[in-house]
Order: sequence, then C-alpha cells, then structure tokens
Amino acid sequence: MRTSNYLGYALQRFAQALVVVILAYILTFLIINVLPGDPISNMLLDPENGFSRQDVAPIIAYYGLDKPISAQLWIALSRFVTGDFGISLRSSLPVSGLVLNALPSTLILTASALSVALVLAFLIALASQNLPPKYGQGLIRLLPAASLSIPSFIIGILLIQVFAFQFGLFRITSPDTFAATAFAAFALGVPVSAQIAEVLVANLDHEARQEYFSIARSRSLSRIELFTRHQLRPSSLPLITMIALAVGELLGGSLVTEAIFGRTGIGSLVQGAVSMQDYPVIQAVVSLAATVFVVVNLLADLTYPLLDPRLRTARRGQTSGTEAEETPE
Repeated sequence: MRTSNYLGYALQRFAQALVVVILAYILTFLIINVLPGDPISNMLLDPENGFSRQDVAPIIAYYGLDKPISAQLWIALSRFVTGDFGISLRSSLPVSGLVLNALPSTLILTASALSVALVLAFLIALASQNLPPKYGQGLIRLLPAASLSIPSFIIGILLIQVFAFQFGLFRITSPDTFAATAFAAFALGVPVSAQIAEVLVANLDHEARQEYFSIARSRSLSRIELFTRHQLRPSSLPLITMIALAVGELLGGSLVTEAIFGRTGIGSLVQGAVSMQDYPVIQAVVSLAATVFVVVNLLADLTYPLLDPRLRTARRGQTSGTEAEETPE
C-alpha cells in the first residue's frame, strides 16, 4: 500500500474512532442525566446524604444542573475533550485523578492476563497441529471448550484456596506482588485464551486444507516453518480481531478479578462509586472503557493492511482503477 493511501485510510479510521468515543460519552451522559429523576440532583437534595445548602450550591453551579440539558451536555463534553471528568460528589476530588490513581493496577492486570491468554492459546494451537493423535491431540482440542465453561472468578477462588492458603505461594494481603498478580492474571486469562485458541485452531485447520499448504509440505519444509509461514501467518487477521475483542473482555473481567484478589484498581473505584452513587466517577469509567475499546480496535484496523498483502493489493487496485477512470482516453 502506498504511504499516501495508507495515511488517508488511517486518518479516516481515526476520525471514525473519535466520533464513536464522543457518541459513547454523550450516550452515557444522557442515560445518567436525562432519565426521569435526574439522579445527581436527587442525590444532592436527599437529606439522608448529608449535603447542606452550602455544599449543594457550588456543585449545582459547577455541573450546570440549573441549566437546560443541552447546556449541561456542552459543559460536560467541553471538559471531556480536555480530559476533565469533573469532581467526585463524595470525595470532592477531581475524577481524573481518582481514575489515574486506579488505572495502573488495572492495566498491569489486563496486560498480564492478555499475555497469559496469548501464550496458552498459542501453545494449544501449536499442539493441535503438531501433536500426534496418539499423544493426546484430541484432548488438546477439547481444552478451549472446557476452559470456556469455567468462569474466571471460580478459577480465582480455586487459585487462592490452593496456592495462597495451602501452599502459601502468595498472600492475599499483598495483592500487588508479582506472585499475586501472576495468579490473578492466570485466573483472568484462561477463559479468554480459550476463545482465542478456538478461533486460531479453526483458522489453522482451514489453512492446512488449502492447496498451497500441500505444495509447501511437498517441499519437505520443517514442521515449525510450515506452521509459522503457511498456517500462522495467514491466520493473523482473525487472531488480531480476537485480541482486540479480548482486551474489552479483559477490562470488564478485571473488575471482578480485582475484587476477588483484593486489588485496588478501577474495579474497586467502580464498586465504591456505585455504592455511594458517585455518578461522575461512573460516567468517567464507562467513557474510559469505551475509549480503550475503540482505540484497541482502531489499532487492529490499522494493522490489517500491513499484515495481509491481499488487502494492500486490493487497495492498490481500487486506486489504480480510480486513476484509470479519471485518465482521459
């Protein structure tokens, strides 16, 4: 693909991603603020919450709660594009600071779980293609389905019971240590690895049935070379798609895993915000999750033309066809 064509494609995808993020924030804002009852105003005016008139007045002025919904949305959206998510109704601290303090722990857990998922999926895929049937190839192919049937929180509870309480390999009172993070990542990554492995194995089987694979096999190539060049590489596009989807699932699953292993991250922040009805924090976390999901899928879309020569050829063909139509005879 020509550099100019790819740059135009990247800018187009970036603009689309930006629109999706803004629309996701607007939708979240409307759900919280436009539904009957206006939860923020109701919470502030509820005597049981302990807000005095002196406390309520600056909050109403800051969020523009005394203005029309369109004005409130414009105020919130103007702050959102600058990274300002407002002020927490409970702690009176900037929501951006609360999210940034909790985010590193969640990102470490998510990245670790993704690494675990990719390694397990790759090992299962490799064994499914190269392990002889008499040594358990069929059993290997059943592992993804078995892993999918076990939720991550069940795996987490079992890991804590066995490796923390019985063997003492990590302490639940120190959830941020390397060992505790590794076990939490394993609990979170196993179900996701099953999804990636199922898609990868199916695509590897598909590529193995192609004519070019039979020709490559007749050239007496090694098993590793056959696997990497003629099976794994053509299966890279579905794999990247699954990885992009897995990131969103890992972010959602990390909230539960953090609660099980006692980690302080976005999960504990959301749990506290929901229980305390801190709606600005909830909106910030939802918007952040949508942004991360959109960005990951954007990166996947930008990677496709770089990996698949057929996409590059197709785009060059479209460009050449357009130029030919524009060229006078």
